[in-house]
Amino acid sequence: MAQVTVTIDGKAYRMACEEGQEDHLTDLATRFDNYVGHLKGQFGEIGDLRITVMAGIMVMDEISELTRRIADLESELGALRNSSDTVLAANARTEENLAAALSEVTSRIRGITDKLNGRAPAELN
Repeated sequence: MAQVTVTIDGKAYRMACEEGQEDHLTDLATRFDNYVGHLKGQFGEIGDLRITVMAGIMVMDEISELTRRIADLESELGALRNSSDTVLAANARTEENLAAALSEVTSRIRGITDKLNGRAPAELN
């Protein structure tokens, strides 16, 4: 385990983290310290614990909003996938109908050609 010292509200905290995660942990602590600093700027010195709880609630509110947005985007993605599947199925049916129509037209043209040439209609392969 790696060790990192982070500073929140002017106080140093030694923390353990997985190897290679030191910068990430430092970044998270810096971001949390920004919340604490913002709240101190708004409310002044109202107690370390209270400021920390308020900052934690702000972070949770932000996470909640992001979770809601992700759920909305996942729902939209699901709808787009369903729509895509529907369009692909419709295209496949259209292609099948077009192939059948072309086969019918080809058969009729062969019949007309045979009649014009005075032959009996040829059997289709």
